[in-house]
Amino acid sequence: MTSFDTSPQLNVWRALLALAVVFVMLATTGWTALRNQRGPTALEASVSAWEHGRIGGRSLPDAHTAPTRLARFFASLGEWQRESLARRYPLAVGNMNGAPVQLRYLANRTALEKARSVERARVHDKRLSLSGQREAAQRMNHYDSLLAPGRHILAFDPAGAGKVAEVFGNLDRAERVSVVVPGVDTELVTFERTARKYSAPVGMAESLYEAERAASPDTRTAVIAWADYTTPSGLGMEAATATRAEQGAVRLNGLLRALPGRAPVSLFCHSYGSVVCGLAADTLPLRVTDIAVAGSPGMRAENASHLHTSARVWAMRDTDDWIGDVPYLEVGGLGHGADPVSAAFGARVLSARGAQGHSGYFVPGTESLRNFAEIGVGAYRTVACAGEGDTCRAGLSAATAAGRA
Repeated sequence: MTSFDTSPQLNVWRALLALAVVFVMLATTGWTALRNQRGPTALEASVSAWEHGRIGGRSLPDAHTAPTRLARFFASLGEWQRESLARRYPLAVGNMNGAPVQLRYLANRTALEKARSVERARVHDKRLSLSGQREAAQRMNHYDSLLAPGRHILAFDPAGAGKVAEVFGNLDRAERVSVVVPGVDTELVTFERTARKYSAPVGMAESLYEAERAASPDTRTAVIAWADYTTPSGLGMEAATATRAEQGAVRLNGLLRALPGRAPVSLFCHSYGSVVCGLAADTLPLRVTDIAVAGSPGMRAENASHLHTSARVWAMRDTDDWIGDVPYLEVGGLGHGADPVSAAFGARVLSARGAQGHSGYFVPGTESLRNFAEIGVGAYRTVACAGEGDTCRAGLSAATAAGRA
């Protein structure tokens, strides 16, 4: 925040006044209203049906039990039994941490086909307004895209604005796994874009996957576009508080603890997604070796050590990203704390050269993407630091590339 008067107290009061004005504007225009859900969602109904189901004379385990127990349950079944459960309870199995990855792909394909049929019927439902029919057509088109051959959908929930996660690469055989955690206004219809492709989770993850393959052709990598949490809508009060991030942090940790294998995992957290990663940091599994944030409004910590994680913490921000003008503070639950690229925060600050604006960090050819890719494959000693020198690489030993510093 820049000001002709650099008094810290005055700057704090200005920031609080600005937040108060924003709150009043949002509250009086109705932007803070939440969507109400009547009755159980399709996912809740699928989980409820699962909990009353049986297979081969056996009761099914609690859908929310530990992923390791669920993995043992599925391993005890024959292939036809597993596929039968995926088709009978597609949303439950498709979102079940602990279910085999390939089975989740099958279940979510079944769930997407059913959801597409629902929207197809709504397109021609004369009881809907024209805007309602157009919305149904838009959703149906997105479901068509997600059902395209070769796509691997790891999670899918059509309720509300929708949640989805997609895998690029072979998650079961990966030697390195990367997870892209996006920010505000991420939902089903913004999961992928034709225009501004690399500002959406699919474009981000696909770009990172290709860059990782180029950075280390012999390393088997997988990248997850993870939009499986309810993000804030717009830059209002939801985005200024941590409520959505707290919920997202729980879901992110659930995903990470259920990933197959033992490959090191790197998190790439953009904008409000960095708030999610900051809140998740102290409970991350040890296989998470790196947390890299870009365009961050803060990580809900005063410095990197307060994240209480053994993962390396990286940060970047390009010079024309508007996020640099937000007040980096947290007062009464508003704001997200210190600036991750500030020297006082203590993150390893990376170059974002070539990136443009708030959503340009994953664009091919940028130094920001190259840095992310090298972190993703463990090539830490060749990342480009912000400014002069190699301060972001300080303390990285030759053994670091194998996993831990």
